[in-house]
Amino acid sequence: MAAQQQKEEYAIILDFLPNGYPFDTRPSHRKSPIAQAIGKRYFYLLELIPKKESTLQLHEEVYLGEGKRDKIHHILGRIPMEKLTQTAKGEASYIVDGLVSKDEQRFVAFFNSAGPITARRHQIELLPGIGKKHMLEILEKRKEAPFTSFEDIKKRLTLMPEPKKIIIKRVLMELNEEDKYRLFVGV
Repeated sequence: MAAQQQKEEYAIILDFLPNGYPFDTRPSHRKSPIAQAIGKRYFYLLELIPKKESTLQLHEEVYLGEGKRDKIHHILGRIPMEKLTQTAKGEASYIVDGLVSKDEQRFVAFFNSAGPITARRHQIELLPGIGKKHMLEILEKRKEAPFTSFEDIKKRLTLMPEPKKIIIKRVLMELNEEDKYRLFVGV
Protein backbone atom coordinates (compact mmCIF):
# COMPACT_ATOMS: atom_id res chain seq x y z
CA MET A 1 0.00 0.00 0.00
CA ALA A 2 1.40 3.39 -1.01
CA ALA A 3 2.05 6.00 1.64
CA GLN A 4 -0.67 8.62 1.72
CA GLN A 5 0.52 12.06 0.70
CA GLN A 6 0.34 14.63 3.47
CA LYS A 7 -1.96 17.61 2.97
CA GLU A 8 -1.22 21.14 4.01
CA GLU A 9 -3.72 22.89 6.29
CA TYR A 10 -2.17 26.34 5.92
CA ALA A 11 0.15 28.01 3.45
CA ILE A 12 2.05 31.29 3.30
CA ILE A 13 1.71 33.39 0.14
CA LEU A 14 5.02 33.85 -1.71
CA ASP A 15 3.60 35.78 -4.68
CA PHE A 16 0.18 36.88 -5.92
CA LEU A 17 -0.47 37.49 -9.63
CA PRO A 18 -3.91 39.16 -9.91
CA ASN A 19 -3.77 38.95 -13.74
CA GLY A 20 -2.36 35.43 -13.97
CA TYR A 21 1.06 34.56 -15.33
CA PRO A 22 2.54 37.15 -17.72
CA PHE A 23 3.71 34.41 -20.13
CA ASP A 24 0.15 33.02 -20.40
CA THR A 25 -0.88 33.76 -24.01
CA ARG A 26 -4.63 33.49 -23.43
CA PRO A 27 -6.67 36.71 -23.65
CA SER A 28 -6.78 38.56 -20.34
CA HIS A 29 -10.47 37.84 -19.75
CA ARG A 30 -9.65 34.09 -19.79
CA LYS A 31 -6.77 34.32 -17.30
CA SER A 32 -7.44 33.80 -13.63
CA PRO A 33 -5.52 35.24 -10.68
CA ILE A 34 -2.97 32.86 -9.25
CA ALA A 35 -0.94 32.66 -6.06
CA GLN A 36 2.24 30.81 -5.31
CA ALA A 37 2.59 29.63 -1.72
CA ILE A 38 4.58 27.38 0.58
CA GLY A 39 2.91 25.00 3.03
CA LYS A 40 3.48 25.69 6.72
CA ARG A 41 3.95 22.08 7.83
CA TYR A 42 5.36 20.09 4.90
CA PHE A 43 6.93 22.95 2.89
CA TYR A 44 5.10 21.99 -0.32
CA LEU A 45 5.31 24.65 -3.03
CA LEU A 46 1.77 25.20 -4.28
CA GLU A 47 -0.16 27.02 -6.98
CA LEU A 48 -3.43 28.34 -5.63
CA ILE A 49 -6.49 29.82 -7.32
CA PRO A 50 -7.99 32.52 -5.08
CA LYS A 51 -11.72 33.12 -4.83
CA LYS A 52 -13.11 35.89 -7.03
CA GLU A 53 -12.55 39.34 -5.55
CA SER A 54 -9.91 37.98 -3.15
CA THR A 55 -6.70 39.92 -2.93
CA LEU A 56 -3.78 38.18 -1.29
CA GLN A 57 -0.77 39.81 0.32
CA LEU A 58 2.80 38.48 0.45
CA HIS A 59 3.42 36.54 3.68
CA GLU A 60 -0.32 36.19 4.30
CA GLU A 61 -1.36 32.89 5.86
CA VAL A 62 -4.25 31.18 4.06
CA TYR A 63 -6.33 28.15 5.03
CA LEU A 64 -6.26 25.17 2.62
CA GLY A 65 -7.89 22.49 4.75
CA GLU A 66 -11.07 20.51 4.21
CA GLY A 67 -13.46 23.05 5.76
CA LYS A 68 -14.71 26.35 4.34
CA ARG A 69 -11.88 28.42 2.90
CA ASP A 70 -12.20 32.20 3.05
CA LYS A 71 -9.75 33.24 0.31
CA ILE A 72 -8.70 30.17 -1.69
CA HIS A 73 -11.04 28.62 -4.25
CA HIS A 74 -8.88 25.57 -4.98
CA ILE A 75 -5.37 24.22 -5.08
CA LEU A 76 -4.09 23.88 -8.63
CA GLY A 77 -1.26 21.61 -7.51
CA ARG A 78 2.35 21.42 -6.45
CA ILE A 79 5.02 23.21 -8.46
CA PRO A 80 8.79 22.83 -8.61
CA MET A 81 11.09 25.59 -7.33
CA GLU A 82 12.16 26.55 -10.86
CA LYS A 83 8.55 27.44 -11.77
CA LEU A 84 8.32 30.03 -8.99
CA THR A 85 8.37 33.69 -9.95
CA GLN A 86 11.47 35.70 -8.99
CA THR A 87 9.47 37.32 -6.18
CA ALA A 88 8.37 33.92 -4.84
CA LYS A 89 11.94 32.55 -5.01
CA GLY A 90 13.20 35.58 -3.11
CA GLU A 91 10.55 35.21 -0.41
CA ALA A 92 10.93 31.42 -0.03
CA SER A 93 14.11 31.45 2.08
CA TYR A 94 12.76 34.27 4.25
CA ILE A 95 9.50 32.37 4.88
CA VAL A 96 11.33 29.05 5.53
CA ASP A 97 13.48 30.89 8.08
CA GLY A 98 10.34 32.10 9.88
CA LEU A 99 8.66 28.69 9.77
CA VAL A 100 11.74 26.94 11.18
CA SER A 101 11.98 29.55 13.97
CA LYS A 102 8.30 29.14 14.91
CA ASP A 103 8.52 25.34 15.00
CA GLU A 104 11.96 25.04 16.63
CA GLN A 105 11.00 22.04 18.78
CA ARG A 106 10.14 19.96 15.70
CA PHE A 107 13.65 20.48 14.29
CA VAL A 108 15.40 20.05 17.64
CA ALA A 109 13.51 16.73 17.92
CA PHE A 110 15.12 15.73 14.61
CA PHE A 111 18.59 16.09 16.21
CA ASN A 112 17.37 13.95 19.12
CA SER A 113 15.78 11.16 17.09
CA ALA A 114 17.46 10.98 13.66
CA GLY A 115 18.64 7.50 12.79
CA PRO A 116 20.74 5.67 10.22
CA ILE A 117 19.64 5.51 6.57
CA THR A 118 22.03 2.70 5.65
CA ALA A 119 24.90 0.94 7.42
CA ARG A 120 27.24 3.69 6.21
CA ARG A 121 25.04 6.80 6.20
CA HIS A 122 23.10 8.61 8.91
CA GLN A 123 20.23 11.13 8.54
CA ILE A 124 22.25 13.74 10.45
CA GLU A 125 24.95 13.58 7.75
CA LEU A 126 22.39 14.81 5.21
CA LEU A 127 22.45 18.22 6.89
CA PRO A 128 24.78 20.67 5.09
CA GLY A 129 28.08 21.12 6.91
CA ILE A 130 27.68 17.98 9.04
CA GLY A 131 30.19 15.20 8.47
CA LYS A 132 31.07 12.01 10.32
CA LYS A 133 32.85 13.88 13.15
CA HIS A 134 29.90 16.18 13.93
CA MET A 135 27.45 13.32 13.53
CA LEU A 136 29.32 11.17 16.08
CA GLU A 137 29.52 14.11 18.50
CA ILE A 138 25.76 14.75 18.14
CA LEU A 139 25.02 11.07 18.83
CA GLU A 140 27.29 11.15 21.93
CA LYS A 141 25.82 14.36 23.35
CA ARG A 142 22.20 13.31 22.83
CA LYS A 143 22.88 10.09 24.81
CA GLU A 144 23.89 12.26 27.79
CA ALA A 145 20.67 14.32 27.54
CA PRO A 146 18.25 15.27 24.75
CA PHE A 147 18.80 18.65 23.13
CA THR A 148 16.28 21.29 24.18
CA SER A 149 16.84 24.12 21.66
CA PHE A 150 19.02 25.32 18.80
CA GLU A 151 20.99 27.29 21.40
CA ASP A 152 21.50 24.13 23.48
CA ILE A 153 22.79 22.27 20.40
CA LYS A 154 25.24 25.08 19.68
CA LYS A 155 26.48 25.23 23.28
CA ARG A 156 27.02 21.50 23.70
CA LEU A 157 28.79 20.80 20.40
CA THR A 158 32.23 22.09 19.46
CA LEU A 159 32.59 24.05 16.22
CA MET A 160 29.01 23.23 15.26
CA PRO A 161 27.57 25.29 12.39
CA GLU A 162 24.46 27.32 13.33
CA PRO A 163 21.75 24.58 13.71
CA LYS A 164 18.87 26.78 12.54
CA LYS A 165 20.79 27.83 9.41
CA ILE A 166 21.65 24.26 8.43
CA ILE A 167 18.00 23.21 8.81
CA ILE A 168 16.92 26.13 6.57
CA LYS A 169 19.62 25.25 4.05
CA ARG A 170 18.48 21.61 4.04
CA VAL A 171 14.81 22.57 3.48
CA LEU A 172 15.85 24.78 0.53
CA MET A 173 18.01 21.95 -0.87
CA GLU A 174 15.00 19.63 -0.74
CA LEU A 175 12.78 22.24 -2.40
CA ASN A 176 15.39 22.51 -5.17
CA GLU A 177 15.44 18.69 -5.38
CA GLU A 178 19.20 18.58 -4.82
CA ASP A 179 18.99 15.26 -2.94
CA LYS A 180 16.82 12.15 -3.20
CA TYR A 181 16.36 11.95 0.57
CA ARG A 182 13.58 13.89 2.30
CA LEU A 183 14.01 14.96 5.91
CA PHE A 184 11.58 17.87 6.07
CA VAL A 185 9.76 18.54 2.77
CA GLY A 186 6.66 16.39 2.60
CA VAL A 187 7.58 14.51 5.77
